[in-house]
Amino acid sequence: MLDLQQAAEERRRTEAASRAAEREAQTKADAAAAASAAQAKAADDATRRAAVTAPPTSAPVGPIPVSCTEYTGNVAIGCTLLLQWGYPLSEMPCLKELWMHESGWNEKAVNSSSGATGIAQALPASKMASYGADYLTNPATQIKWGLDYIKNRPEYKTPCGAWNLWQSRSPHWY
Repeated sequence: MLDLQQAAEERRRTEAASRAAEREAQTKADAAAAASAAQAKAADDATRRAAVTAPPTSAPVGPIPVSCTEYTGNVAIGCTLLLQWGYPLSEMPCLKELWMHESGWNEKAVNSSSGATGIAQALPASKMASYGADYLTNPATQIKWGLDYIKNRPEYKTPCGAWNLWQSRSPHWY
């Protein structure tokens, strides 16, 4: 009989310990969920503040046309704007190579030797301000300025003209 009572008592202790462990686990899970929710709210609030204080951007580029879907990122934006600027798609390989060599299509690129800035390597960078106050950070603004620069240079006229001249110069520049 004593063994039966001991077994019952042991079972009650085990069940009580199990319930206590479950409560502790639930408390920890609730605390983790609350911390995660607070972190998500803080991130959301920061995003909203940034959106309110972000500088205005230049006119939107619009959707990437099907003919440009082989490109991604800033190169896709460049392809879209190239077509909007009235150039044929056949000019895109030249533009891609030209700016890949100049800046790697990085809107934050700065030439340490000359100080030329942005995707198209404007010198001084402030030349790009005619296409938007966000010229230091917006790839579309920089690409628009670069396409205009190429189009209005008599020795280039086209991205392929600029790329051909770039290749013929040493050190390379356009």
